Amino acid sequence: MKLNKEFLPISKEDLKARNIDELDFIVITGDAYVDDPSFGAAVISRVLEHEGFNVGVIAQPDWHSVDDFRKLGKPKYGFLINSGNMDSMVNNYTASKKKRHDDVFSPGGKSGYRPDRALIVYCNRAREAYKGVPIIIGGLEGSLRRFAHYDYWDNKIRRSMLIDCKADLLVYGMGEKAIIQIANLLRYGMDIKNITNVKGTVYATNSLEGVKDYIEVPSFEECVSSKKAYAESFKIQYYEQDSINGRTMVQKHGDRYIVQNKPQEALTQAEMDSVYGLPYARTYHPIYEKDGGVPAINEIKFSITSHRGCYGGCAFCALNFHQGRSIQNRSQQSIIDEAKLLTTLDDFKGYIHDIGGPTANFRHKACEHQKEHGVCKNKQCLSPTPCKNLKVDHSEYLDLLRKVRKLPNVKKVFIRSGIRFDYLVEDKSDVFLKELCEHHISGQLKVAPEHINDKVLKAMGKPKNEVYEKFQKKYETMNKKLGKKQFLVPYLISSHPGSDLDAAIELALYIKTMGHNPEQVQDFYPTPGSLSTTMYYTGINPLSGEEIYVPKTHEEKAMQRALLQFSKPENHALVKKALIKAGREDLIGFGKNCLIPPRPIKGKTGNRKTSSPKNGRTHKGDTSKKNAKSRK
Repeated sequence: MKLNKEFLPISKEDLKARNIDELDFIVITGDAYVDDPSFGAAVISRVLEHEGFNVGVIAQPDWHSVDDFRKLGKPKYGFLINSGNMDSMVNNYTASKKKRHDDVFSPGGKSGYRPDRALIVYCNRAREAYKGVPIIIGGLEGSLRRFAHYDYWDNKIRRSMLIDCKADLLVYGMGEKAIIQIANLLRYGMDIKNITNVKGTVYATNSLEGVKDYIEVPSFEECVSSKKAYAESFKIQYYEQDSINGRTMVQKHGDRYIVQNKPQEALTQAEMDSVYGLPYARTYHPIYEKDGGVPAINEIKFSITSHRGCYGGCAFCALNFHQGRSIQNRSQQSIIDEAKLLTTLDDFKGYIHDIGGPTANFRHKACEHQKEHGVCKNKQCLSPTPCKNLKVDHSEYLDLLRKVRKLPNVKKVFIRSGIRFDYLVEDKSDVFLKELCEHHISGQLKVAPEHINDKVLKAMGKPKNEVYEKFQKKYETMNKKLGKKQFLVPYLISSHPGSDLDAAIELALYIKTMGHNPEQVQDFYPTPGSLSTTMYYTGINPLSGEEIYVPKTHEEKAMQRALLQFSKPENHALVKKALIKAGREDLIGFGKNCLIPPRPIKGKTGNRKTSSPKNGRTHKGDTSKKNAKSRK
């Protein structure tokens, strides 16, 4: 594993210095140019370079004209366009649809470097710059919007991103294999319009002649006119994402069809080792030094991705549609080699920030059945209770952690990816929990129970609250045994489908018993591709067909959020309003069980202390070290 001090070309001067007359591909991305394996644009660029293609990068082009889109000349084979490591709308707006003022993926952490609906804007400009050049889209924005989908910001069903971008091809999921196959077909002279059989891609067609063994989902028009049809469309898509048993899917848009080919085969361990072993510069391009760099690198620079995929089944997570539920992992040696490389970097201080994936303690497939037959379509591995075939084993992951923390110059190895506490509770041995508390956290462990009401937890795809309480007791007992004082920091979501005011009040009362009020809570954010977003839009759980309560008004969402931070004086009016509306005036007063006093008391709060996670939250749209890292 080597460190590359040479970035890919970003200017005509770079091309001249490398004696490149014409680039094969130009990658256009909505993020600043960071050459690190946690950035999808960097991975695809280096993978193509490794295959012998000349690749250039246009990062965060000025979309107000075509000038930036022409600065590297006309590519021989095509433009590869993504909006960055996050959906551009999630990146640009908060859950309350307010414009964000910061962007960790941009120079100096400032917003405004990428447009709304960046894929559409970039594709239009690229086409304007060079007519007839193939355009291939991908990344999270393309992957999670590949079918007709509900858009929270427009509050309507939008067409497939492939149709809206008028692109030639869409690559979904983790696209290394697909892009190599596409690139080689173009190099061999195939017209982009005839590339219709690559797994992991979506194309548009006027006729289904020649398309075999497909399943058709409700059309765009049906999804627009019927919420039941939209729920059915999502359900079919949800069940067909596995690389082993997933089928080709078709959706009609007007007089055209989009065809999603079967999911691409998972990377083998050797292939994953190869991808992460490519010579990345592992930092941002020097052009950003004048702006203070790109903040996203700070957390991920000394973190290591050990695997992809997650079988946790959280409803609010879109990972099922991007990385899938089946685990793909790197070898121990590959991870150890990367750790050794990190220790040679000038600013390494002895701390590996993370070794994990979307869920840290999922290092292998959930069961033997998945290896040959793929994931089960109609049931989850952990929810509502763990499957009898689930293989609970932390031993290999623990062995890996022990090896890395013994490396010269490594002082500490942290685990900052999500830990699935329900999986850990199933482990009959306490060895992993012991070493987790002893070596891999510092003062606090962040976990994600998300709620405590079992009805809401069921809608979330999370275990019952009794499981969290069982883990809490195990954690406290272990720390006491070790003579350590380390806390649990629970992540909580307000206003998730299934949560009414009664459930929010129940959660507030639970928070009161915790003895501290969480400083950061997450209002449910209906992002593309998640089961929860479909519930939010339709009021239906698409997998069961059951109707579900959805808090939608600004007032109710504000009340539910305020209840989670009931002790803040500025929330007093909203909390009081919520309690009166729910008929819970008994919780207003000075009794020990009351949430708030009748009137706000200046300078005082209702709880003893607040908890403020030093490193912030990790959500399903965040990249951190992974392309689609999610809270577990």
